[in-house]
Amino acid sequence: MVHVLAALEQLLLPNACVACDRLSPPSGPDALVCSRCRSRLTPLTGGCPRCHQPLPLIGGCRFCRAWPAELRWVRSGVWLGGEAREIVHHLKYDGYTPLARVMADMIVHAVPVPTASVLVPIPLTPSRRKHRGFNQATLLARALGTRWGVPVGERLLTRLRERGSQTALTPEERLANVTGVFAAAAPPHAGAGQAHAEVVIVDDVLTTGATLAAAAAALTGAGWRQLGAVTFARALPYEQRVG
Repeated sequence: MVHVLAALEQLLLPNACVACDRLSPPSGPDALVCSRCRSRLTPLTGGCPRCHQPLPLIGGCRFCRAWPAELRWVRSGVWLGGEAREIVHHLKYDGYTPLARVMADMIVHAVPVPTASVLVPIPLTPSRRKHRGFNQATLLARALGTRWGVPVGERLLTRLRERGSQTALTPEERLANVTGVFAAAAPPHAGAGQAHAEVVIVDDVLTTGATLAAAAAALTGAGWRQLGAVTFARALPYEQRVG
């Protein structure tokens, strides 16, 4: 049955790179992004020890200073350049779900294996999930869980309402826009050895960090105390300031 599903998936995949439209042999999900476009993906390097954002010339990191203290680290696989943007778009809006596995491979290449007990995807509302047919963060978390050997807690975090468009909002307005959007389940009883286990939040794109901060606040309020986060891509610093 697994082989049948794999063959069907290969049949339905396009035989061109999703980022540049160059034709490629239909050899599975890896062919969805050609080697040239993969080479153009820019990883994050150095910067803030907490969030890996480039540090300003003077003073400490301003990007992560408003996040909950329990959100101890955040990492992203690549910057959201043109190729990465196309990958995210084709996953979310064209339904190329195998791209989640490609994105997970890129994260694993850039981010060390976390000491996590569970991965928690940023959820969609039930109506948005039904309309899209899947949650891209859940697909990404599952793919990462397989590679890292970490379970996925798909029900630990729920979205109470949609946040509305954030495109034209400042970073401060984005944070206010997502406040109270999420609710979280409490950790297991301390006797189970999990009350202080690390939770790693998973999402596809980080722009200002407002969504991750809101999710972290909900998890912290529910009793989780050690939080990290990973995303496939991160908006370029200029985009974080203006959009």
